[in-house]
Amino acid sequence: MTMGKIIFYEDRNFQGRFHECSSDCADLHSYFNRCNSIRVESGCFMIYERPNYMGHQYFLRRGEYSDCQRMMGMSDCVRSCRMIPMYRGNYRMRLYERSDMGGQMMELMDDCPNVMDRFHMSDFHSCNVMDGHWLMYEQPNYRGRHYYLRPGSTAATATGAA
Repeated sequence: MTMGKIIFYEDRNFQGRFHECSSDCADLHSYFNRCNSIRVESGCFMIYERPNYMGHQYFLRRGEYSDCQRMMGMSDCVRSCRMIPMYRGNYRMRLYERSDMGGQMMELMDDCPNVMDRFHMSDFHSCNVMDGHWLMYEQPNYRGRHYYLRPGSTAATATGAA
């Protein structure tokens, strides 16, 4: 299994103090004060603005991000990261009409650019991931903020997600 490797730099253009990471880290604050550039040498990662995988999330794949604020619109505050493992199995997630995983249920087993159109529904308020690693986007066609969900994840949304 290939491990991921991400390097956080305090300054733009990969300058200043840095920290290398190759696994999940719930609290990065002791390693650097701010983050203005990132290099992902291998794998894919979600980075979070707050400790314990909270706050805004950003998906990063292999590449160089020399100015995170300009390139991704993120702040210089990165406080946790999660490596997304390679996955070659089946994908399955259930979407529910109500926040308590009740009401009408729809099942996804592949990519879907517009959940609302596919299922002819106006909203969903909770989900349960049975298999695979998923990125859920706020807007159709993979746009807007996104949220990482892994097997065993359950989530309730305030306004639904697409």
